[in-house]
Amino acid sequence: MAAPRLSDRLTAAPTRRARWIVGLFFALLGLVGVWLHRDYGMSWDEENNHLNGLVSLKYVAQVLAPNLAQREALNRPWIPDIHHYAAADHGASFEMVVAVLGYVFTNGDSQPVYYLRHLCVFLTFGMGVWALYQLGRVRFQDWRWGLLGAGLFVLSPRFFAEAFYNGKDVVYMALFTVAVYTLTRLLQRPTLGRAVVHGLATAAAADIRVHGLQLVLLTFVILALERRYRSSGLSATGRLVAISLAYVGAASLFTFIGWPYLWAMSWAELAEALPRSGRFPWSLTTLYWGSFCHVTELPWHYLPVWILITTPLPYTLAAVLGLGAFIRSIIQAGQQALHSFGRRLDLLISIWLLAPLATVVLSSLSLYDGWRHLYYLYPALLLFAVRGIRALHRASQTTTKWRPVLLGALALAALEVGHTAVRMVQMHPYQQVYFSFLPARTAEQLFERDYWGLSYRQGLEWILAHDPAPQVDVSVAWPTPLYNNTLLLSPAQRARLRYVPRTAPGCHYFLTAYRWHPQSYLDSLGTEVHTIRAGQLTVLSVFDCRNTRYYQQTK
Repeated sequence: MAAPRLSDRLTAAPTRRARWIVGLFFALLGLVGVWLHRDYGMSWDEENNHLNGLVSLKYVAQVLAPNLAQREALNRPWIPDIHHYAAADHGASFEMVVAVLGYVFTNGDSQPVYYLRHLCVFLTFGMGVWALYQLGRVRFQDWRWGLLGAGLFVLSPRFFAEAFYNGKDVVYMALFTVAVYTLTRLLQRPTLGRAVVHGLATAAAADIRVHGLQLVLLTFVILALERRYRSSGLSATGRLVAISLAYVGAASLFTFIGWPYLWAMSWAELAEALPRSGRFPWSLTTLYWGSFCHVTELPWHYLPVWILITTPLPYTLAAVLGLGAFIRSIIQAGQQALHSFGRRLDLLISIWLLAPLATVVLSSLSLYDGWRHLYYLYPALLLFAVRGIRALHRASQTTTKWRPVLLGALALAALEVGHTAVRMVQMHPYQQVYFSFLPARTAEQLFERDYWGLSYRQGLEWILAHDPAPQVDVSVAWPTPLYNNTLLLSPAQRARLRYVPRTAPGCHYFLTAYRWHPQSYLDSLGTEVHTIRAGQLTVLSVFDCRNTRYYQQTK
């Protein structure tokens, strides 16, 4: 009886005990999301993203259900027509789903709507964690290694925080990871059904960011490799063509269905918009390495540095080790290297990680807000981190001379992961300002902190709790994060707040999250009465302006 092929063994289901452990992990993850989703503030983008979903939903209703489109919920004057909305070309499928859920399950007030949105973002993140677990289980032939990768994903402070509010980058990362998993399933057993499912997953990612279409190129490259090295399934040209056509057809159809902008625009308008959607247009600067740089003139090392300083150091070192182990295995195997299904999966993961990274480093693409536009690479980095940890573990089992050193390295890594978990608890709900090894003072001087502006919510809540005045005048350098965070307050709290310019007569409080202003503010601004710190890093300050000479003169 012939031994089963590796790709067949990889599909073996976990034991009953394993299913219980994995099920408990994901159940706890879901409960954590339900427990914490109301703790975070509102980011700069959330209000615009939600509006994008309403614009697309309004257009869908106009096309498919004109009577429904006339209802007040979709016919409000502040919901523009899709043809006159500047951000209409942004993928809106996720926001459309959230908007529908908001209409069904909330009373329409902004607070429950955005709480629901935070929960939906986190549940989508959980889907990405599940896909990473499955990829690790398949690649390393052991559910425990897959669960380790999922655990490292959750214990990634910045990603954990952004999993509650970043409906662009985190949702795209999760759906991209799901699509890589559906591709892996297609490689294991190439059937028309799995090709259609993979097409659906590709469309889900592309309907968030158009860059998801790179999955099409990635799929064809990997299918070509499978045809070259696989002894059955895809060896026949007709079979490969049928699988490819089913995949492309499904991806094209579902992308069109999930992106109403494609329905509304002519071919000429789409041809003009497509190149623009990949440039992340922004006219401002970003604080990087202590200097303000325009986003179109960033140095080549911007992306690697941001990855290094925001990823827990053991994860980065383990990923470098895992990538090195993969390269070493390729060299040792020589011409037979890609005959191994496992190494072909490693090649898929390495393309996922390195190709976009190299493209950005070698080109002049504009980036801002850290490396959020390339978050979708992070699951690939974690898979290599698991490979590196497994390599250390195997080496410790097979050598006597270096065993104490290897076991010591693994123990130190485990302690640092535990330390990261403790820091996440201590920093809650400000894990978005986590820096892996930089001292707080250094990070404040060199890099942006709470560039999402979430901490304004807690600053406003503190003011309202400590000032009994029926109306409180507040000011900020940039009104957008202030306004967005009022949407998470209760109606009664919102009614007490009034935004005024900083130079307006009688301004009571000034709030700052130090974006584009890393230095301290002058005492003439007022007295600093409240400070929010996370991991000793100053996140937000509240100044009482009423004891300044300027206030007394203008009152």
